[in-house]
Amino acid sequence: MEELKKVQERVILFAAQKKNLKEEAAWESLDELEELVNTAGGEVVAKVLQRVDSINPGLYIGSGKVEEIREMAALHDVTGVISDDELSPVQMRNLSEALGIKVMDRTLVILDIFAQRARSKEGKLQVEMAQLKYQNSRLTGFGAMLSKQGGGIGTRGPGEKKLELDKRHIRTRMELLQAEIDQFEKHRQLLRSRRQKNSTPVVAIVGYTNAGKSTLLNTLADSDIYAADQLFATLDPTTRAVALPSGSEILLTDTVGFIRKLPHHLVKAFYSTLEEAKYADIILHVVDASSEHLATHYEVVHETLKSLGITDIPIITVYNKIDKVNEHYLKDEQAMQHVEISAREKKNLEGLLNILEEMLYEKMKAFKILIPYAQSDLVAFCHAQGERLEEEYLNEGVLLSGYMHSDLFYRIKDYIVD
Repeated sequence: MEELKKVQERVILFAAQKKNLKEEAAWESLDELEELVNTAGGEVVAKVLQRVDSINPGLYIGSGKVEEIREMAALHDVTGVISDDELSPVQMRNLSEALGIKVMDRTLVILDIFAQRARSKEGKLQVEMAQLKYQNSRLTGFGAMLSKQGGGIGTRGPGEKKLELDKRHIRTRMELLQAEIDQFEKHRQLLRSRRQKNSTPVVAIVGYTNAGKSTLLNTLADSDIYAADQLFATLDPTTRAVALPSGSEILLTDTVGFIRKLPHHLVKAFYSTLEEAKYADIILHVVDASSEHLATHYEVVHETLKSLGITDIPIITVYNKIDKVNEHYLKDEQAMQHVEISAREKKNLEGLLNILEEMLYEKMKAFKILIPYAQSDLVAFCHAQGERLEEEYLNEGVLLSGYMHSDLFYRIKDYIVD
């Protein structure tokens, strides 16, 4: 693929405020879109909000507002406009013709950020696949606009490479990408089955983008995964071993951040990066306690988890950045467990680990067994898989008691004593 020069877009943001949406919430979403554009490397010149009874199927907003934006764009030397909602192919084509400049939407901006952030081979494959699926239905009009751009938002794939705009080539490329993605999926399933056999508990970190997930993982695992105070600082899932207060280990996995108005098809495209949450023993939901939009962010994460079918895994709500909070903030008192921490300042991390360990032991079962000395391999197995072990050497063999995952009891059931 052809390499692109970086171009800074000058854009106008626009949104339709439907009757059931409060004006404050609509502006809040537009402000977040501005953050996304800044993260993607663009510059926001203006933001436009129109209250509507219903969405215009042809233009998304009213024709009068479109003309207003066209005049504003000409006045301020704007290179493109970005909708806060995902536009249909028809809306994108009609707006492109009416405005004469590049038309984009929130989904395209998020994909562009993903393309810049993806570091692993699998992450890059998934991003390019999602981009091509998005582009494939929008090439008429939109493709012509993109082909004129030197390298702005929406034109680049992972590694600053120019995206394919030929429909035939797109189909071929998507087939190749899918074959490679399938291979990564098989490898991940193999790793997961090995972990399950090893019975090491898996804990997944989820949360709204920029809540501090990677910082928490870095602090607990004493690692150096890239973390920054920006949206979607990390895209690729990372797993690290972390020691609990008792000395036993867990596998802690970071996941891509959630964000409002993330279309379901985009969530599905990055499902594999969120898969670890679906197979985790416990989920840590990291919340930025200092955010004025805490309640909205909290709800977005829970709704996204629900859309992924993740409804029956225990969740610990972790209120992060507590060092930045100067006043009372809204907490979910109905949460199964919650804890207040500062990952950056390393405040109350021991409290978090204690709660985590308590919840993990709730998922384990107590045992007491007498193992003949000839069965030394079983003693080794118990030391590897058991927790809080107590050991006593008797004439008949080794008396062991402790805790173990119930799905491993088949290995010790013949030696259980009262």
